[in-house]
Amino acid sequence: MQVNSLYPQKFRGRRARIGRVCAIFWRPKKSVQVQELDFSLGTFTINRTPQDGASVNGAEEPCTVSFSICPSISEIDAAEWDVCALDATGHDKFNPFLSHGFLSSLEETGCAVKETGWMPQHIVARDQHQNILGVAPVYLKSHSYGEFVFDHSWADAYYRFGIDYYPKLQCCVPFTPVTGQRILVRNTWCKDQIFGKFITTMKALADKVSSLHVTFPSENEWHGMKKDGFLQRIGMQYHWTNCNYKSFDEFLMDMKQSKRKNIRQERKKISAQNLKLKRLRGDEIKSRRMRSIGVFRRDLVVRVLRPAASGSVPPPPRGPCCCLGFLRRPVPSAAPTVAAAAGVVVLLPREEGRYACLGAS
Repeated sequence: MQVNSLYPQKFRGRRARIGRVCAIFWRPKKSVQVQELDFSLGTFTINRTPQDGASVNGAEEPCTVSFSICPSISEIDAAEWDVCALDATGHDKFNPFLSHGFLSSLEETGCAVKETGWMPQHIVARDQHQNILGVAPVYLKSHSYGEFVFDHSWADAYYRFGIDYYPKLQCCVPFTPVTGQRILVRNTWCKDQIFGKFITTMKALADKVSSLHVTFPSENEWHGMKKDGFLQRIGMQYHWTNCNYKSFDEFLMDMKQSKRKNIRQERKKISAQNLKLKRLRGDEIKSRRMRSIGVFRRDLVVRVLRPAASGSVPPPPRGPCCCLGFLRRPVPSAAPTVAAAAGVVVLLPREEGRYACLGAS
């Protein structure tokens, strides 16, 4: 959702003839100073209606919901956060990227923190008994990197009109272009009303910055937020689907003959290198393995991503951060959490006894 218009309000609805340039605007681009937002976001009272069904104990006590900002996910109880995530996505569709463990590992390892331009400003909804009814991962950002949705043209347009685009609010999972629920609400009788109050609260927060962005939301959120005035933006991703293939050869039969030939030749080269495939999950990844992962990551950044960022768009910060997720040296204790989200596959050359490359599945 973009709050500020790219065009001055007084020119809207008027037709003007373009004449010669009579003024030139310029100002230096300064570093953004990000300040924390107000912690208290307001309180709402939700009354039970006949459509909500009868209460368990027969009482018609209204639900008083207070919204606040939490500057670190570590201040939120992990069990309560995860219950919100499970209720929002469904227990049969668990999304590990929405778990407290995954998001907290990004803060603990210095990835999603103020110093890297990702200031946590998570929104928490509590009832009158201080029970958490909903949460949303929100960050106050001083740049547009690590989102996989590029809005540099918007930032440039703001700059040309003399408006600050940063800081902006970003509701997302950092460095993770995976669709999923963004507003995580407990499964209570007033969950729909609480979801609506989350939208109201987030829009009020957006008035304090340039804009609010909810990236890679679920389909129901995408449609629902449009009704609340959010601007929709559509991107494209390529997803591979297993069409019940019984073998790899059956999968290849869906391709053209030339592609099948190329893939088979590539697989023969792998076999000739005498590589050993080993899969590591969760707590199987030790600190020594994490150091190897760090070496592979830095090598990828240097060889592939940094040269690609040499165009018109400025590259992400260097030094301890990099454009591959702004990841610093991983903390070994966070390895099981990260690996729980995706099984890590390591290829080990038998004749050398060391890791040669890394992949994830």
